[in-house]
Amino acid sequence: MSYGDLYIAGTGRWLPPALTVAEAAGLCRRRALWRTEVEAVRVSPGDSGPEMAARAARAALRQSGASPAEIDLLLHATTYYQGHDMWAPASYVQQVALGNACPAIEVRQMSNGGMAALELAAGYLRGGPARGQALITTGDRFCPPGFDRWRSDAGTAYGDGGTALVLSRRGGFARVRALVTYADPGLERMHRGDDPFGDAPFAVRQPVDLEPPRRDFVAATGLDTVLGRIDDGQRAVLKRCLSEAGVESADLDWFVLPHLGRPRLQAHFLGPLGIDVDRTTWSWGRRVGHLGAGDQFAGFGHLVDSGALAPGQLCLLAGVGAGFSWTCAVVELLRRPETEGAGSGR
Repeated sequence: MSYGDLYIAGTGRWLPPALTVAEAAGLCRRRALWRTEVEAVRVSPGDSGPEMAARAARAALRQSGASPAEIDLLLHATTYYQGHDMWAPASYVQQVALGNACPAIEVRQMSNGGMAALELAAGYLRGGPARGQALITTGDRFCPPGFDRWRSDAGTAYGDGGTALVLSRRGGFARVRALVTYADPGLERMHRGDDPFGDAPFAVRQPVDLEPPRRDFVAATGLDTVLGRIDDGQRAVLKRCLSEAGVESADLDWFVLPHLGRPRLQAHFLGPLGIDVDRTTWSWGRRVGHLGAGDQFAGFGHLVDSGALAPGQLCLLAGVGAGFSWTCAVVELLRRPETEGAGSGR
């Protein structure tokens, strides 16, 4: 959908210290990881995803200038375990960062969760004249025994951290010109494969290993078909988003893409879409790791806070997650924010 009154008023990120590939010797398959060209990932020594998300939320609120009472919706996007069983992490983020009484809801759309929440929040804000601002957060910690950040998803190294974004109809430093989501549930089985439905977490295998279900799905469907559908979905959402924003790919100055390993990034984004890697956040993201649902908010905040994205320039935020779903947003920077949106962790 195209928008005329939807703005980004603040971003925030809280990232723990980096662990380099060299320092991770013994934890990872070095040769396989070298092929990804990832240099380091952020590793939390103990803070959970919701705790890091709440810190990022406070940074985003500071940058936006909004008070907790002015937030009409909180959406918390997650990918992995949030630290407690049968628990509502969105309510924790609300209690710590806001303390108000607005709806607080968890969104689980895997790596596209943050971007999907962005579109849900946009629709919510347009649903009533009194709704002015929404806070969207993401937060994950990918740790043993349930997850191996180096091995659970071959080709991608996972980083820990929290991110946040304040979406507003009352103004901000950047305008969302278009926001589009596309889904292909025919690819859902890629992360289920032939595994039976379990009775408890990790009933089939621990730690998480995404390769066996992926292998089952490809064997049943065919590699060319699978890759074609993934690329078709990415092209479809990009084409529609550019059309609704009234721009072409050549008009875009920057691309914020998922923090994937370089081969995956090349195969699904850089090559098919003709994107120059120097116009992306790759050089920064390769030292952060895949933040689950938070790559886009973190990457956009980095471009803004570093000064790489200049007023008047256009940026594309692109997300993709298991299911499959894709979301793209065309964002125009109107002015530089008065304060940085980073939290204490960089």
